[in-house]
Amino acid sequence: MTIRQASACPLCGGSDVHELANVRGRPYFTCATCGLVHLLPSLRLGAEAERAHYETHRNEVTDAGYRAFLGRLAEPLMERLAPSARGLDYGSGPGPALAAMLGERGFPTAVFDPFFAPDVAPLLDTYDFVTCTEAFEHFFRPGDELLRLGRLLRPGGILAVMTEVLDEGVDFETWWYRRDPTHVSFYRPRTLEWIATSRGWSLESPGRNVLLFHTRSDPAVRVDT
Repeated sequence: MTIRQASACPLCGGSDVHELANVRGRPYFTCATCGLVHLLPSLRLGAEAERAHYETHRNEVTDAGYRAFLGRLAEPLMERLAPSARGLDYGSGPGPALAAMLGERGFPTAVFDPFFAPDVAPLLDTYDFVTCTEAFEHFFRPGDELLRLGRLLRPGGILAVMTEVLDEGVDFETWWYRRDPTHVSFYRPRTLEWIATSRGWSLESPGRNVLLFHTRSDPAVRVDT
């Protein structure tokens, strides 16, 4: 596989993309501009196979362990929200536990998922916060998704993300997170900083693999890429 065969970066659109690894015939590319690592697009699962894989997940709304996992994002997010802030759980999956948890604490949260909650009506509104837990790694076109997420947020809003970060020193070829067939986009720390800088957001990480992107209060300074 040569650089001429690599597609443009699906996050920043850059052309300086080269092969990072080829794991059992599955090429992964890295972008010199933003640092995103992505699977060769032609090897992504089709919609039916992708949904079938998600349906094997057992993430129930009432599952205490799953709630504890989501609490790693929910608790620091709620500490930063104004009372009665309204949000959207983007990529809520088959069991929208996070929306339920936030609603129980006084933060009404709508849901959207292309497979399990496909009604697009929530995408026509704007929100004080948008959550995106274990979804960033599934994005085929993260650049387009981030444009949509930015438009869903009100000035001063928060995009709360949970995803495994590809830290320095990780052996990508043996990394457990890479092995999921629905994981196609992987973010280095510098990729996350690029996202924040390119959109005029600020970024904080209150916990491992928990990322809070803060939009600015003045909408005039927001940047669309």
